[in-house]
Amino acid sequence: LSARVSKIRLDKNGAQLGKHEDRAKPLQHALEEKHDGPATSLALTADSFEAHHHKHDVMVVNFYAPWCHWCKKLEPVWEKTAATLNQKYPGDERLKLAKVDCTAHNAESLCIKNRVDAFPTILVFRKDDTGTSLHESYHGERSVPAITAWSENFLAQVKNQVPKTRMVDSDKDGVADSHHGVGCMVSGLLHVQRAPGMLVMQAVSDGHEFNWETMDVSHTVNHLSFGPFLSERAWTIIPPHIAAAVGSLDDHQFASDQHIPTTHEHSVKVVRHEVTPSSGRRDPVVSYGYVSHSNNIQKVGEVPTVRISYDILPIIVQYSSQKQAFYHFITNLCAIIGGVFTVAGIAASLVDKGMASLQKKQELGKLG
Repeated sequence: LSARVSKIRLDKNGAQLGKHEDRAKPLQHALEEKHDGPATSLALTADSFEAHHHKHDVMVVNFYAPWCHWCKKLEPVWEKTAATLNQKYPGDERLKLAKVDCTAHNAESLCIKNRVDAFPTILVFRKDDTGTSLHESYHGERSVPAITAWSENFLAQVKNQVPKTRMVDSDKDGVADSHHGVGCMVSGLLHVQRAPGMLVMQAVSDGHEFNWETMDVSHTVNHLSFGPFLSERAWTIIPPHIAAAVGSLDDHQFASDQHIPTTHEHSVKVVRHEVTPSSGRRDPVVSYGYVSHSNNIQKVGEVPTVRISYDILPIIVQYSSQKQAFYHFITNLCAIIGGVFTVAGIAASLVDKGMASLQKKQELGKLG
C-alpha cells in the first residue's frame, strides 16, 4: 500500500559507498549518433588487455555484446568520443578509450573476470591497479559531450589538477556519474494488506540488457520482521523462543552458484503472538513471529531473482506465565521434608525388623 525504501551502494567488500539517489530527470542517451570515420578506440582481447592496461595511466573500457540494442546505440558515440579525445589531446597516451566484445571467444574470460553481467558496461582501469583494485563503472549520459567531459576528469586527475577520486560527478547534478559500487543494500518500511503477498528484487534497467547467466543475486538478510517495532520493555517481557521468531531470517547469507542462473525463494509464514506479563496488570505485548523455508531455483533462461513470499496466518498464539506465591514454596518444601522423614521412618522400621529377626534366629541357634 505504501513504502519508504532507501538503497545504499556497496563495494565488493560490502562497505557502504553512499545513498543511491534517483535522478531529477531521466538520462538523455544519444540514440541517433553517427560516426563516419575509422574506429579509433582500442579493440582488446584477453591476450592484449594487460599490456594496454599497464601502458596507459587511465584506460576506459566499453564491455559490449553485438546483439545488445543499447550497445549498438553506444558504438558510434564511443568511437566519436575516442576521436574527439585524440583530436583534443594529440599524442597523449595517458588516457585511452578501449572496447571488449564479450561474445568473442578470446575475450569471454576477460568479461567473466570483471563480472560483466550488463551490456554495455563501461569500466575504468588505471596503470597502478593491483589484483584487488576496484574499478568504477559509468552510469551517466551516453553522449559524446557527456562521456568526453567525464573522461577528461581522469586526465585532470593524472595531471594532479583535481583530487583523485573513484566517484565522479562530471555534470555537477548531485548524482555520481561513476562509482565502484557492485552491490546494493535495500532497507525500509512497507505497509501492506493483511493478506498473502510477495517481495520481488530483480535487476531492472531502461538502458542495459543483461546476461542472466552471470547475474549474481547472492545476498544477506540483515533483518526482516513484521508488525510494529518492539520497545526495550517489550523485549524483556517476551520469552526467548518468541523473540527468536521475530527475525528468523536475520543475519542469514544466501550464495548463488557462478555461471548458473540462480533464483532465491524465501517462503515465510507469519503468526501473531500475544504475551501477557507475569504481573497481569499490563496489556499484552504483541509481536509477529515467523518461520521460513528457503529454496534455490537453478534453471537456464530463468531470470535471477530474490523472492520473499509471506502469508499472515489467521492464528493468534497467546502466552502467559504466573509466578507461584511464597506459601506454595513453603508447602512444597514441607511436603518434601515430610516425605523424606516418612521414607526414612519406613527404612528404619525395615532395618529394625530385620535386626530383630536375625537376633531371634541366633537365639534359636538357626544361624548355623
